[in-house]
Amino acid sequence: MQTSVVDHPLIAHKLTALRDIHTDTPTFRRLSDELTTLLGYEATRHVTVEPVTVHTPVGTADGVKLARPIPLLVPVLRAGVGMLDGMARLLPKADIGFVGLVRDEDTLVSSTYATRLPDDLAGRQTFILDPMLATGGTMETVIRMLLDRRAAAVTAVSLLAAPEGLARLAAAFPDELRNPVRVVTACVDARLNDRGYIVPGLGDAGDRLFGTI
Repeated sequence: MQTSVVDHPLIAHKLTALRDIHTDTPTFRRLSDELTTLLGYEATRHVTVEPVTVHTPVGTADGVKLARPIPLLVPVLRAGVGMLDGMARLLPKADIGFVGLVRDEDTLVSSTYATRLPDDLAGRQTFILDPMLATGGTMETVIRMLLDRRAAAVTAVSLLAAPEGLARLAAAFPDELRNPVRVVTACVDARLNDRGYIVPGLGDAGDRLFGTI
């Protein structure tokens, strides 16, 4: 597994505002959208393209276009929905699947309650959208769902990550050739607390996105 922490002043600026407890819900939602688009540039660095020639007003130019099969975006319900528009802005023709998981706050174990994914993802690049990579349990489950469906590559896009979650994924997907898994995030924070929240983090991303604090 590979981890990419995107070091850019605009990302750091927006993430700082996102963390602030005084940031209201509409602003939090906008910042999450903007951060996802910025992270998306790095997440799509290795997207598959094919050569193409186009006619300009004064001649021809060699270029590229996205290759088929088209990518799949997978927001994890519910908080991942707040990242969907930001990623779809870069890949407007991508298909969209959904996975719903809920975490038991006592055991920190996630269980799946909804899955809307194609049965066969052979040859397709996939992008998981989940704001917080904390314990890594949810992300590991979704990655396995995609690999079991023969996805060509899986890139997880998270606004924040914890060392514990990254370590779990690295242990679960050590074979880069057989399991092409990558994590793209704005920051790796210090640790998890005893409730499984990222510290210093930004709180519950779902609650802050949808105003249900």
